[in-house]
Amino acid sequence: MTRKRKHLSFWLGPVAFFVLQAPLSAATLHVGPGQAYSAPCAAIAAASTGDTILIDPVLYMNDTCEWKTNNLKLIGVPGPNGERPHIDDSGLTDTPTTRHLAYHKGIWVPDANDTLVANIEFSGAKLSNDDGANGTAIRIDGVNITILHCYFHDNQDGLLESNVAGSKVVIKYSEFYRNGVSDPGSAGYGQTHNLYIGHCATLEFAFNYSHEAKVGHLLKSRARVNYILYNRLTGEAGSDSYEIDLPNGGTSYVIGNLVEKGPNSQNDGTSLAYMEEGANASNPGHDLYVVSNDFVDLDPHPITFVNIGSAGTTPAVLQNDIFYAVYGSGTPTSQANAILKTNFSGDPLFTNLRKYDYQLEMGSPAINDGSEPGVVNGFDLQPKFEYVQPTCGQSRFTVGIIDIGAYELGGGGPMLDCR
Repeated sequence: MTRKRKHLSFWLGPVAFFVLQAPLSAATLHVGPGQAYSAPCAAIAAASTGDTILIDPVLYMNDTCEWKTNNLKLIGVPGPNGERPHIDDSGLTDTPTTRHLAYHKGIWVPDANDTLVANIEFSGAKLSNDDGANGTAIRIDGVNITILHCYFHDNQDGLLESNVAGSKVVIKYSEFYRNGVSDPGSAGYGQTHNLYIGHCATLEFAFNYSHEAKVGHLLKSRARVNYILYNRLTGEAGSDSYEIDLPNGGTSYVIGNLVEKGPNSQNDGTSLAYMEEGANASNPGHDLYVVSNDFVDLDPHPITFVNIGSAGTTPAVLQNDIFYAVYGSGTPTSQANAILKTNFSGDPLFTNLRKYDYQLEMGSPAINDGSEPGVVNGFDLQPKFEYVQPTCGQSRFTVGIIDIGAYELGGGGPMLDCR
């Protein structure tokens, strides 16, 4: 399945920026039918440090590779109707006598520094039980990666980061759908996720759409510092467990997100889990800031929306959040000493709950009922944007007193250039 994007006349702006920022000595390599390279991995093998690889929007079957070349920019060229180049490795069988994912890890395995991946679709990453059944579209083995406008679906793992100390991971404007393993007999059952970030330095996850994971989490991160900003993280018809899992804590900012637990969740008691696997030396910060989010639960069982493990003794800050258990009962957090300020529990009068439109209707009790969240650690907790489907955002301005939740009635400003 190839996803399409609208308004592509403006999309080339970010691509042009990254190409223009390449060193003057860098080359541009072209991939596609009739181009110098017929498949992306052939161009990657030929590339030198700082090169840009432009990939035409066609299907590339069973192409997989690892590389150590730094500062590569791998950019999909959009088709006339918004098509992305699509790398589908579903034909690789992962046996000793047949082809398998690179290094038995992933479709792409950048063991290199400062990689950019933009506007590419990945699917079909699969490993056997003997290899762990955690095949991933991109296995991040290097330092620093930026992923923009990509689509990851029907892999055992969408992304998997390999605990690279000091690495900065940036993921924006991307979609993660139906990654994971649903077979209880598989080694990957419950261990594979839409994306899983290990013990890196920072994760910036913004304006993304992660939904309908198979059994695993919509977002799992062990990063030292997490910036989880303005995303849609919705279980929908999938069987995901947690919508956000931060198992070893870390200083974490969760701001302006739409978080929905669907009726088929494998873990119906928690939306955001924090420090449930205990403390870790890689994550000295145990401070969590959950501000201006919409939490919705469509499961009939009781839920604790923000569940904090016993090792999490630093008071979490929950401010200006909506907690709405549609069919059952909900508790904002399990932490007795958490700081709760101007949150709202109950029906906030969303515009269209069933269509995931969580903007506020006129007359909502959440309007003009919030409070200014301030600045911590030099980071402003005030929401600056609102999520816009799909994988985009718009500016947010306060009208009167700040509204509770991820949207400000009448306060939506200019759209970001997300294309």
